[in-house]
Amino acid sequence: MASKGLGKGLSAVFSSTTVEDGDAVDEVSIDELRPNPYQPRKQFDPSTLEELVSSIKEHGIVQPLVVRKSIRGYEIVAGERRYRAAKEIGLSGIPVVIREFSDEQMMEIALIENLQRDDLNAIEIANAYKKLMDHFSITQEELSQKVGKSRPHVANFLRLLQLPEPVQESVSRGTLSMGHARALRGIKDRDLLLKLAKKAEKEKASVRQLEEWVQKIGESRSKKKKKPGQRSKDPAFKRYEDMLQETFSTPVRIRQGRRKGRIEIEYFSQRELERLIELLQRDQILD
Repeated sequence: MASKGLGKGLSAVFSSTTVEDGDAVDEVSIDELRPNPYQPRKQFDPSTLEELVSSIKEHGIVQPLVVRKSIRGYEIVAGERRYRAAKEIGLSGIPVVIREFSDEQMMEIALIENLQRDDLNAIEIANAYKKLMDHFSITQEELSQKVGKSRPHVANFLRLLQLPEPVQESVSRGTLSMGHARALRGIKDRDLLLKLAKKAEKEKASVRQLEEWVQKIGESRSKKKKKPGQRSKDPAFKRYEDMLQETFSTPVRIRQGRRKGRIEIEYFSQRELERLIELLQRDQILD
Protein backbone atom coordinates (compact mmCIF):
# COMPACT_ATOMS: atom_id res chain seq x y z
CA MET A 1 0.00 0.00 0.00
CA ALA A 2 1.32 3.50 -0.80
CA SER A 3 2.40 5.81 1.96
CA LYS A 4 0.10 8.65 2.93
CA GLY A 5 2.66 11.26 1.98
CA LEU A 6 5.82 11.43 -0.07
CA GLY A 7 8.21 10.45 2.69
CA LYS A 8 8.23 6.68 2.14
CA GLY A 9 9.69 7.06 -1.36
CA LEU A 10 8.62 6.03 -4.82
CA SER A 11 8.98 2.26 -4.34
CA ALA A 12 5.86 2.15 -2.18
CA VAL A 13 3.94 4.08 -4.82
CA PHE A 14 4.77 1.68 -7.63
CA SER A 15 4.32 -1.49 -5.56
CA SER A 16 0.78 -0.42 -4.68
CA THR A 17 -0.20 -0.33 -8.37
CA THR A 18 1.37 -3.67 -9.33
CA VAL A 19 -0.84 -6.73 -9.76
CA GLU A 20 0.77 -9.85 -8.29
CA ASP A 21 0.03 -13.57 -8.32
CA GLY A 22 -2.60 -14.32 -5.72
CA ASP A 23 -4.42 -10.98 -6.04
CA ALA A 24 -8.19 -11.37 -6.24
CA VAL A 25 -9.35 -10.36 -9.72
CA ASP A 26 -12.95 -9.22 -10.27
CA GLU A 27 -14.76 -8.20 -13.43
CA VAL A 28 -16.72 -4.96 -13.36
CA SER A 29 -18.85 -3.16 -15.91
CA ILE A 30 -16.92 -0.63 -17.96
CA ASP A 31 -19.72 1.86 -17.23
CA GLU A 32 -18.81 1.71 -13.53
CA LEU A 33 -15.22 2.86 -14.14
CA ARG A 34 -13.97 6.45 -14.08
CA PRO A 35 -10.43 7.85 -14.57
CA ASN A 36 -8.40 8.93 -11.55
CA PRO A 37 -9.62 12.49 -10.80
CA TYR A 38 -6.01 13.49 -10.06
CA GLN A 39 -4.68 12.22 -13.39
CA PRO A 40 -2.35 14.93 -14.78
CA ARG A 41 -2.17 13.47 -18.30
CA LYS A 42 -4.71 15.18 -20.55
CA GLN A 43 -3.51 13.87 -23.92
CA PHE A 44 -2.90 10.27 -24.97
CA ASP A 45 -0.81 9.34 -28.01
CA PRO A 46 -3.34 8.07 -30.61
CA SER A 47 -0.76 5.74 -32.24
CA THR A 48 0.20 3.93 -29.04
CA LEU A 49 -3.46 3.75 -28.01
CA GLU A 50 -4.30 2.15 -31.36
CA GLU A 51 -1.55 -0.42 -30.81
CA LEU A 52 -3.11 -1.26 -27.45
CA VAL A 53 -6.54 -1.56 -29.06
CA SER A 54 -5.13 -4.10 -31.55
CA SER A 55 -3.43 -6.04 -28.75
CA ILE A 56 -6.59 -6.23 -26.63
CA LYS A 57 -8.65 -7.32 -29.65
CA GLU A 58 -6.24 -10.23 -30.15
CA HIS A 59 -5.31 -11.20 -26.59
CA GLY A 60 -7.85 -9.49 -24.33
CA ILE A 61 -6.83 -7.48 -21.25
CA VAL A 62 -3.93 -9.50 -19.85
CA GLN A 63 -3.09 -7.15 -16.96
CA PRO A 64 -6.07 -6.24 -14.72
CA LEU A 65 -6.61 -2.58 -13.82
CA VAL A 66 -6.04 -1.44 -10.24
CA VAL A 67 -9.07 0.46 -8.93
CA ARG A 68 -10.62 1.75 -5.73
CA LYS A 69 -14.28 1.67 -4.75
CA SER A 70 -15.96 5.07 -4.86
CA ILE A 71 -19.45 6.37 -4.14
CA ARG A 72 -20.44 5.67 -7.74
CA GLY A 73 -18.60 2.68 -9.12
CA TYR A 74 -14.82 2.58 -9.23
CA GLU A 75 -11.97 5.03 -9.86
CA ILE A 76 -8.97 3.85 -11.88
CA VAL A 77 -5.67 3.95 -10.01
CA ALA A 78 -3.55 2.29 -12.72
CA GLY A 79 -4.54 1.30 -16.24
CA GLU A 80 -6.33 4.23 -17.84
CA ARG A 81 -4.88 3.42 -21.28
CA ARG A 82 -6.32 -0.09 -21.05
CA TYR A 83 -9.66 1.40 -20.00
CA ARG A 84 -9.69 3.83 -22.96
CA ALA A 85 -8.75 1.07 -25.40
CA ALA A 86 -11.42 -1.27 -24.01
CA LYS A 87 -14.01 1.49 -24.28
CA GLU A 88 -13.06 2.10 -27.90
CA ILE A 89 -13.44 -1.60 -28.67
CA GLY A 90 -16.80 -1.71 -26.93
CA LEU A 91 -16.02 -4.22 -24.16
CA SER A 92 -18.72 -4.45 -21.51
CA GLY A 93 -16.58 -5.80 -18.66
CA ILE A 94 -12.99 -5.27 -17.49
CA PRO A 95 -10.87 -7.32 -15.06
CA VAL A 96 -9.78 -5.31 -12.00
CA VAL A 97 -8.02 -5.65 -8.68
CA ILE A 98 -9.81 -3.60 -6.01
CA ARG A 99 -7.68 -1.87 -3.35
CA GLU A 100 -8.16 0.85 -0.78
CA PHE A 101 -6.57 4.25 -1.39
CA SER A 102 -7.03 7.64 0.24
CA ASP A 103 -7.45 10.78 -1.87
CA GLU A 104 -3.90 11.74 -0.95
CA GLN A 105 -2.56 8.38 -2.15
CA MET A 106 -4.56 8.67 -5.38
CA MET A 107 -2.95 12.02 -6.12
CA GLU A 108 0.52 10.78 -5.20
CA ILE A 109 0.23 7.74 -7.45
CA ALA A 110 -1.26 9.61 -10.42
CA LEU A 111 1.26 12.44 -10.36
CA ILE A 112 4.50 10.71 -9.43
CA GLU A 113 3.91 7.56 -11.48
CA ASN A 114 3.33 9.62 -14.62
CA LEU A 115 6.30 11.86 -13.92
CA GLN A 116 8.59 8.87 -13.53
CA ARG A 117 7.39 7.39 -16.81
CA ASP A 118 8.11 10.59 -18.77
CA ASP A 119 4.89 10.42 -20.81
CA LEU A 120 3.55 13.88 -19.99
CA ASN A 121 4.06 17.02 -22.06
CA ALA A 122 5.92 19.97 -20.50
CA ILE A 123 2.80 21.80 -19.29
CA GLU A 124 1.32 18.64 -17.79
CA ILE A 125 4.61 18.11 -15.94
CA ALA A 126 4.58 21.70 -14.70
CA ASN A 127 1.00 21.37 -13.43
CA ALA A 128 1.83 18.05 -11.80
CA TYR A 129 4.78 19.63 -9.97
CA LYS A 130 2.61 22.52 -8.80
CA LYS A 131 -0.13 20.19 -7.56
CA LEU A 132 2.38 18.13 -5.61
CA MET A 133 3.92 21.23 -4.02
CA ASP A 134 0.56 22.76 -3.14
CA HIS A 135 -1.08 19.59 -1.89
CA PHE A 136 1.82 18.32 0.20
CA SER A 137 3.15 21.79 1.20
CA ILE A 138 6.70 21.06 0.05
CA THR A 139 9.40 23.26 -1.49
CA GLN A 140 10.95 22.94 -4.92
CA GLU A 141 14.02 21.34 -3.37
CA GLU A 142 11.95 18.76 -1.46
CA LEU A 143 9.96 17.98 -4.61
CA SER A 144 13.12 17.56 -6.68
CA GLN A 145 14.37 14.95 -4.22
CA LYS A 146 11.09 13.03 -4.30
CA VAL A 147 10.77 12.85 -8.09
CA GLY A 148 14.48 12.27 -8.69
CA LYS A 149 15.10 15.47 -10.67
CA SER A 150 17.40 18.46 -10.08
CA ARG A 151 16.00 21.61 -8.47
CA PRO A 152 16.72 23.76 -11.55
CA HIS A 153 14.84 21.18 -13.66
CA VAL A 154 11.77 21.50 -11.42
CA ALA A 155 12.03 25.32 -11.33
CA ASN A 156 12.26 25.58 -15.12
CA PHE A 157 9.04 23.60 -15.56
CA LEU A 158 7.20 25.60 -12.90
CA ARG A 159 8.13 28.86 -14.65
CA LEU A 160 6.20 27.69 -17.72
CA LEU A 161 3.00 28.30 -15.75
CA GLN A 162 3.81 32.03 -15.69
CA LEU A 163 3.34 32.18 -19.47
CA PRO A 164 -0.01 33.23 -21.02
CA GLU A 165 -2.53 30.43 -21.50
CA PRO A 166 -2.30 30.43 -25.34
CA VAL A 167 1.46 29.84 -25.15
CA GLN A 168 0.97 27.05 -22.62
CA GLU A 169 -1.52 25.43 -25.01
CA SER A 170 1.02 25.64 -27.84
CA VAL A 171 3.63 23.92 -25.68
CA SER A 172 1.07 21.23 -24.79
CA ARG A 173 0.33 20.64 -28.48
CA GLY A 174 4.03 20.52 -29.28
CA THR A 175 3.94 23.41 -31.77
CA LEU A 176 6.30 25.26 -29.41
CA SER A 177 9.02 23.50 -27.44
CA MET A 178 10.09 24.09 -23.88
CA GLY A 179 13.13 25.89 -25.34
CA HIS A 180 10.82 28.32 -27.14
CA ALA A 181 8.87 28.85 -23.92
CA ARG A 182 12.05 29.63 -21.95
CA ALA A 183 13.07 32.20 -24.57
CA LEU A 184 9.64 33.86 -24.42
CA ARG A 185 9.85 34.25 -20.63
CA GLY A 186 12.25 37.14 -21.23
CA ILE A 187 9.42 39.22 -22.75
CA LYS A 188 7.47 41.22 -20.17
CA ASP A 189 4.95 42.75 -22.60
CA ARG A 190 2.15 40.16 -22.87
CA ASP A 191 0.91 41.31 -26.30
CA LEU A 192 4.42 41.27 -27.71
CA LEU A 193 5.05 37.85 -26.18
CA LEU A 194 1.93 36.43 -27.85
CA LYS A 195 2.89 37.97 -31.21
CA LEU A 196 6.36 36.43 -31.01
CA ALA A 197 4.92 33.05 -30.05
CA LYS A 198 2.52 33.15 -33.01
CA LYS A 199 5.33 34.22 -35.35
CA ALA A 200 7.57 31.39 -34.12
CA GLU A 201 4.77 28.85 -34.70
CA LYS A 202 3.85 30.19 -38.14
CA GLU A 203 7.45 30.33 -39.39
CA LYS A 204 8.47 27.16 -37.52
CA ALA A 205 11.37 29.11 -36.06
CA SER A 206 14.10 27.33 -34.18
CA VAL A 207 14.76 28.13 -30.53
CA ARG A 208 17.93 29.95 -31.58
CA GLN A 209 15.99 32.15 -34.03
CA LEU A 210 13.46 33.05 -31.36
CA GLU A 211 16.25 33.87 -28.90
CA GLU A 212 17.75 36.23 -31.49
CA TRP A 213 14.38 37.98 -31.96
CA VAL A 214 14.01 38.41 -28.21
CA GLN A 215 17.56 39.72 -27.91
CA LYS A 216 17.07 42.28 -30.70
CA ILE A 217 13.86 43.53 -29.11
CA GLY A 218 15.63 43.88 -25.76
CA GLU A 219 18.53 45.79 -27.30
CA SER A 220 16.15 48.08 -29.22
CA ARG A 221 14.14 48.92 -26.10
CA SER A 222 17.27 49.49 -24.04
CA LYS A 223 18.50 52.06 -26.56
CA LYS A 224 15.17 53.90 -26.43
CA LYS A 225 15.15 53.99 -22.63
CA LYS A 226 18.80 54.90 -22.30
CA LYS A 227 19.35 58.46 -21.08
CA PRO A 228 22.16 60.64 -22.46
CA GLY A 229 25.40 59.69 -20.75
CA GLN A 230 23.92 56.53 -19.19
CA ARG A 231 26.11 53.47 -19.41
CA SER A 232 24.83 50.18 -20.83
CA LYS A 233 24.55 47.26 -18.44
CA ASP A 234 27.71 45.17 -18.36
CA PRO A 235 27.03 41.85 -20.18
CA ALA A 236 28.85 40.10 -17.35
CA PHE A 237 26.00 41.03 -14.99
CA LYS A 238 23.56 39.08 -17.17
CA ARG A 239 25.77 36.02 -16.85
CA TYR A 240 25.91 36.51 -13.09
CA GLU A 241 22.13 36.78 -12.97
CA ASP A 242 21.78 33.52 -14.90
CA MET A 243 24.25 31.78 -12.59
CA LEU A 244 22.39 32.96 -9.48
CA GLN A 245 19.01 31.99 -10.94
CA GLU A 246 20.38 28.52 -11.62
CA THR A 247 21.64 28.28 -8.03
CA PHE A 248 18.53 29.58 -6.28
CA SER A 249 15.89 28.38 -8.81
CA THR A 250 14.10 31.71 -8.64
CA PRO A 251 14.32 35.05 -10.52
CA VAL A 252 17.37 37.13 -9.58
CA ARG A 253 18.17 40.69 -10.66
CA ILE A 254 21.42 42.59 -10.28
CA ARG A 255 20.88 46.36 -10.07
CA GLN A 256 23.83 48.51 -11.03
CA GLY A 257 24.43 51.90 -9.41
CA ARG A 258 27.20 54.44 -9.92
CA ARG A 259 28.97 53.51 -6.70
CA LYS A 260 27.14 50.45 -5.47
CA GLY A 261 24.59 47.87 -6.53
CA ARG A 262 22.16 45.36 -5.11
CA ILE A 263 21.02 41.82 -5.76
CA GLU A 264 17.27 41.13 -5.72
CA ILE A 265 16.13 37.53 -5.13
CA GLU A 266 12.43 36.85 -5.61
CA TYR A 267 10.38 34.44 -3.52
CA PHE A 268 6.69 33.55 -3.68
CA SER A 269 5.86 32.18 -0.25
CA GLN A 270 7.12 31.90 3.32
CA ARG A 271 8.36 28.38 2.59
CA GLU A 272 10.30 29.61 -0.44
CA LEU A 273 11.93 32.29 1.71
CA GLU A 274 12.91 29.67 4.27
CA ARG A 275 14.37 27.54 1.47
CA LEU A 276 16.50 30.45 0.26
CA ILE A 277 17.74 31.18 3.78
CA GLU A 278 18.69 27.52 4.21
CA LEU A 279 20.61 27.61 0.92
CA LEU A 280 22.49 30.74 1.92
CA GLN A 281 23.33 29.35 5.34
CA ARG A 282 24.39 25.98 3.94
CA ASP A 283 26.78 27.65 1.54
CA GLN A 284 28.05 29.88 4.36
CA ILE A 285 26.88 32.99 2.61
CA LEU A 286 25.05 33.97 5.78
CA ASP A 287 26.52 33.54 9.29
